Amino acid sequence: MISTTLIVILVLAFIVILIVGYIIATQRKLVSLDEFCKNAMSQISVQLNSRWDAVQNLAKLAAQYAKHESETITNVIQQRRMGQVTTAQQANEQQDAISSVMGRLIAIGEAYPELKADGLFRETMDGVRAYEEKVRMSRMVYNDTATKYNRLIRQFPSSIVASMLNYNTQKDYLQVDDQKKTNYPDLDDVFKK
Repeated sequence: MISTTLIVILVLAFIVILIVGYIIATQRKLVSLDEFCKNAMSQISVQLNSRWDAVQNLAKLAAQYAKHESETITNVIQQRRMGQVTTAQQANEQQDAISSVMGRLIAIGEAYPELKADGLFRETMDGVRAYEEKVRMSRMVYNDTATKYNRLIRQFPSSIVASMLNYNTQKDYLQVDDQKKTNYPDLDDVFKK
């Protein structure tokens, strides 16, 4: 017959194994979500840089029609363009800066109808729109992953494991200011005119 002491030891060992297994699984999930957030932010940075390149090409095209205005825009692009974007705040600042420059470029396009009719200008604007879509998708992926990460570090019992392993800092969300959003240029309307 098995003694009660042995049964208690086996039950306790089983419980310890379960707890250790849960801690390991939770740590792996935390690391995975943290890396997904970093990857999504990196994707946003890459797409923003590509978008800046396309906007700069638009400014160069506009230079053929409005030299003084395009020089100003080119200077603004060089001053506002950041290197690697690593935080939600930096991504939001980059988005605001690009929107400001795009507003100026669209105004130049409106002032010079022959520029707006130029095939290369339209092609470059299509490229900017494509990068805008990629940035939007990358922002959605980041926010979804940040939600999963934040939920995991705040919910019991995974919050205990997160605290033990110093995964207790929530990820910031990327946001669009509704007031600024209404001021974004609608590129579809611009090209329908």
